[in-house]
Amino acid sequence: MARAWENVDLTDSQMRLTTDTLYFDREKQQSFYKSGGKVVDSVNVLTSIIGTYFMEIKKVRFQDKVHIDNPDYVIDSEQLNYYRQSKNAYMYGPSTIVGEEYTIYCERGFYDTKIEQGYGVKNTKINYSNRIIEGDSVYFDKAVAFASATNNIEVTDTVNNGVIRAHYAEVFKEKDSVFATKRAVAINLVQQDSLYIHGDTLMVTGPPEDRRLRAFRNAKFFKTDLSGKCDSIDSSEKTGITKLITNPILWNVDNQMTGDSIHLISDLETEKLDSLRVINNAFIIAFDTIGKEGYNQAKGKDLFGKFIENELKIVDLIKNTEVIYYLYNDDNELIGIDKTICSKIRLEMANNDIEDITFFKDPDGDIYPEEDWPFDTKKLKGFIWRGEERIMNKDEIFDEDDNTIQLMSIQGIDAPIDIDAEERKRSGEGNSKNQMPTSNTKAIKNKKTKVKKENSEG
Repeated sequence: MARAWENVDLTDSQMRLTTDTLYFDREKQQSFYKSGGKVVDSVNVLTSIIGTYFMEIKKVRFQDKVHIDNPDYVIDSEQLNYYRQSKNAYMYGPSTIVGEEYTIYCERGFYDTKIEQGYGVKNTKINYSNRIIEGDSVYFDKAVAFASATNNIEVTDTVNNGVIRAHYAEVFKEKDSVFATKRAVAINLVQQDSLYIHGDTLMVTGPPEDRRLRAFRNAKFFKTDLSGKCDSIDSSEKTGITKLITNPILWNVDNQMTGDSIHLISDLETEKLDSLRVINNAFIIAFDTIGKEGYNQAKGKDLFGKFIENELKIVDLIKNTEVIYYLYNDDNELIGIDKTICSKIRLEMANNDIEDITFFKDPDGDIYPEEDWPFDTKKLKGFIWRGEERIMNKDEIFDEDDNTIQLMSIQGIDAPIDIDAEERKRSGEGNSKNQMPTSNTKAIKNKKTKVKKENSEG
C-alpha cells in the first residue's frame, strides 16, 4: 500500500488525475481517493468525492456527486464507471445528462461520451425537443436524431398535451414523428374528457401546429359519450378533422351510426367537438328503450350532425331519406309507428334522444297503430344492429391479443449486467458498441432499416 498527499498529480499520456490524497494498492493495481478528485482526458473533465482507478482495465469508478463537463453536454450522477480508452460511461443511481437539445434522466444506464449515444433501463426519461419519452428501456442516438423505448412506454407531447402509451415506440426528431405499437393508445383531452385512440400501429407526424395522428388496423376510440371502430383513423390537428376510414361505426351514447366514411370535426379555436359527417349510405339506429322490442331508424345518402356543448343536438339526413320511429304519449303508451320517405329529415335531439322530427320536401308516409302495421318488417333496408360491439369503456378498445402481450426481457431489469464483460464486447466487436445491450436491439435495427427503405422509395 502507498499514500501520497498534498497537491497529488497522477499523469500519463492520456489522463491527468489530481486530488488531495491518493492511495495505491499494488496487489490489486488500484488507486483511489476519498476526499474529492478530478480526472481530465482528451474528451471530458470528471469530478467526484470518491474515485477508484482500476489500472489494468483502465476504468475509473466515480462515486458521490459525480460530474462530467463536456463542451456539448453535462452529466451528473451518484455513481459512474468510466472506461478511459473507449470513453464509455455506465451510470448507477439518479443520473442526468443535459445536452444542447435533450435531457436524459435514468437510474441505470450507458452513455458513449464521444458520440452522445446511450440507453437507460431504470426509471428512464428523455426530454427530447417537445416530447418526453419514458419506458423500462430507452435508447438514444444524437447523430441520427433517434430515440426508441421498450415496455411500459409513455410519450408525452408537451405542446399539445397528448400522451401515447405502448410497449414499443420510436421517435424521429428531424421528421418530428412517433411510431408506436404493442397495445398502443393515444390519449388526448377533449372538453375535460379523455379521448382514447387505439390501433395495432400508431403514427404521429408533423410539427405541433400541423400534427397528424394515424391509427392503422383494427382502430378503435372511446370517449365518455362517443366511441367507434373502423379499419383506420386519420386525425389532423391543422384541419380539426378526424376521419374514420373503411367500415366505420360510431356510437353517440345509444345512437349507432354507420356509413362508408365518417368525419368528426372540431372547432379550431375552442378545440371542442363541433360537427360530424357520415358520407354515403348513412344509417342511424337506436334501440326503443320504452317498448324494448323495436328500433328507431333513419337513413339517407349523407348525414350531418351538429354538437352543442359536446352534445349531439341536430342531425340532418339528406337524399332518399327514410325513417321508422316509435311514438309514445306522456304515459309511455305506444301511439303508433311512423314510417316516412322524403328528401330530407331533421332530428332534433335532447338528452341524446330524439325530441322532434321534421320532414322536408314532399314527405310520403303515415303513423300506423302497431296492430295495423302494413309492412312485412319493421326494419329499413340495410338495417344491421351491432349493439354487442359497442365500446363501453376505455379498456374495451383493446382486444385479447393486446391484453396478452408478453413483454420483452431486458438486461439490467430482468437480469444483471457484467459491465466489464459488456465493455469488452463493445470494444472488441466494432459496431456492437452502437447497440443497446437489451433484447430489443434487433427490433430497433429492423425498424430503422425499414424506415430507410421507405425513404429510398420516396
